[in-house]
Amino acid sequence: MTEKIKVSHLFKIFGPQPEEALKLAKEGVDKDEIYRQTGSVVAVNDVSFSVEEGEIFVVMGLSGSGKSTLIRCFNRLYEPTSGSVLLEDFDVTKASKKELQKVRLRRMGMVFQHFALLPHRTVAENAAFGLKVRGLSARERREKALEALETVGLDAWADSYPANLSGGMRQRVGLARALAVEPEVMLMDEPFSALDPLIRREMQEQLLEIQSRIKSTIVFITHDLGEALRLGTHIAIMKAGQIVQIGTPEEIVVEPAEQYVADFTEEVDRSRVLSFETVMEEPESVSQDTRAGDLAMREEVPGALGVYVVDKEGKPVGFLTMHALSEASDDTPVTDIMVDDFVQVRSDERLYDAFDRLDTPHLVAVVDEEGHLAGTVDPLGLYQHLEFQAEAPGDGEQQPEKAAQNE
Repeated sequence: MTEKIKVSHLFKIFGPQPEEALKLAKEGVDKDEIYRQTGSVVAVNDVSFSVEEGEIFVVMGLSGSGKSTLIRCFNRLYEPTSGSVLLEDFDVTKASKKELQKVRLRRMGMVFQHFALLPHRTVAENAAFGLKVRGLSARERREKALEALETVGLDAWADSYPANLSGGMRQRVGLARALAVEPEVMLMDEPFSALDPLIRREMQEQLLEIQSRIKSTIVFITHDLGEALRLGTHIAIMKAGQIVQIGTPEEIVVEPAEQYVADFTEEVDRSRVLSFETVMEEPESVSQDTRAGDLAMREEVPGALGVYVVDKEGKPVGFLTMHALSEASDDTPVTDIMVDDFVQVRSDERLYDAFDRLDTPHLVAVVDEEGHLAGTVDPLGLYQHLEFQAEAPGDGEQQPEKAAQNE
């Protein structure tokens, strides 16, 4: 994968003595002690990570963790105190005002929590706002705005005004406004947090659908773990201005780096997070030109419940049970005695999405994107994975603080 964004040793400090606070932060002094000594707040503290092209990278944390400050350093709505933000090979932190304006207009779009629509302008005019600033003609602006509105399902409302739209629709206009400029990166700062739960989930689904088509790189800020797990390709957990863990949703839930992360994830429905790739076993299989006698000579069929029969490409075509094998004569082809009505799931499919198909006495076939047999799952043993409670490493750290200063 191509590295789209690289953040290196980023600090953002607010207050009267940022340089002294920076020196103390680099020495490892606690942020509360830094505040006592300097009156300055270390909002982002030595943060480093990279974002791959085309992924949704979610930054999650409690209020006051520094996540919104961090994303505003990407396009320098907040000037970083120290460190760098690279957009491919372009250092945003060293850009001139003119270069920075081009980055904001052409390369980085931003969607905020509050819609910030202009009430006296139509939906299409709001969606085209960034294009007008860029200097496109009225006809070009209209065309691109309508394309963006069609992407979010609002092209029919192009000539309406924001007052006629619901909250979810207004937020979709904000999303269309960011999409209209065709940015390489979209920065989304808690864009759905002001919406009611039903509309919020619809917006999440729409974002995933749009992302599957346009493959934009998205950095998404949220305080909601469910939202992070649903949207994120990778998730960064922030605490007190620092990142304490970066991982896939499955890694965050199953392998929390410390107790702070484990406390976040302890009530997560694992079936909605874990994929079959996480829980599958190494597959045992036989080719479709095998005869029963070839397997009987082994004394037992590999796999306690049976074995899958695969074609020349390694794709499952049937399931062979121990009982069927024991009843067959030696020269019987396995294709004559296999069960061809078997359950098949994708390796990247979430467990929850396949529960209604797991009522089977046979092993479930787990296949990759090309349909090759990648593993098997015993449906009866599956629930032990869901009951598993990860024991996170740590030093007895307390529960995440419920109150923190606002970002």
